[in-house]
Amino acid sequence: MAPHRLDVLGFGAVAIDDIVYVDRPLKAGKGKVVGRTRDFGGNVATALVAVAKLGGQAGFIGWLGSTPDEDPSASELERQGVDVSRAPRRADARAIRSVITVGPDGDRFIAYDDDVPHGTCHDLSDETLSEARVLLVDGYATHSERTVARARALGLSVVADIEWSIGTATDRLIALADHLVLPLAYAEAQTGETAPAAILRHLWTDDRAAVVLTDGDRGAFVRQAGDAGNWHVPAYAVRAVDTTGAGDCFHGAYALALARGQPPIDCVRYAAAAAAISVTGKGGRMALPDHPACTALMQAAGAPRPLAMP
Repeated sequence: MAPHRLDVLGFGAVAIDDIVYVDRPLKAGKGKVVGRTRDFGGNVATALVAVAKLGGQAGFIGWLGSTPDEDPSASELERQGVDVSRAPRRADARAIRSVITVGPDGDRFIAYDDDVPHGTCHDLSDETLSEARVLLVDGYATHSERTVARARALGLSVVADIEWSIGTATDRLIALADHLVLPLAYAEAQTGETAPAAILRHLWTDDRAAVVLTDGDRGAFVRQAGDAGNWHVPAYAVRAVDTTGAGDCFHGAYALALARGQPPIDCVRYAAAAAAISVTGKGGRMALPDHPACTALMQAAGAPRPLAMP
């Protein structure tokens, strides 16, 4: 078998974010603007930039616009080290536009316009998909679930970042993922359970390799194949400036560690370190870490270690 040219392929959300920083918590209802910035974002796009920043080889294979004037996302992804040469193009493709309000505690509210083409073309070749070890997708992959199914059949690990549901199509996408990495709040709504252990049990199937529930500064909860117990990976103690993109960074770092042969629990530890560093600066991509920063944080005195769940 030919060697893999890439670590992670992905398709899903690509966004341009206008970010407004305010001086009061979002629950206050109003506050003074203390800063503004613009950054590129999107779940999968930012995750792939995180892969590149961490030293991995990442490729985007979702829809992109035909020209830079219509859609600057392609040139920005390339500038950040993500290969877009395999991505299909169409004239009506453009980035999702988002306005993000960030409070002084780093919490944020995202308002977005996603009336754009989603997913990817149905005729991506098996050769293209097989160039990577891992396929990373988000909720918009419901528009291209056949491509996800083909990736699984070709032996790729599929990491799914799902934050909302459109019904049975989302259920089918969840079923296709062998590495299900979900926000805890969404997993609670999806399963009707509230305890992390119960949610992990509800989402588990025999062909899963891992289920991971992320919960911000509470850390992550993990079930992995071949392990009799569940694990809690505490979060790193950092001062959050802006949590925009933290989940995307987590998914990218997880996918890269997986592509490099790490077991799920170690993928989560690495992803938790990357996400912790990412929230210490402004914007979704501007504070993404490199690999040495992650390893230094993981090796620091007092770094959290996985805890067996009761």
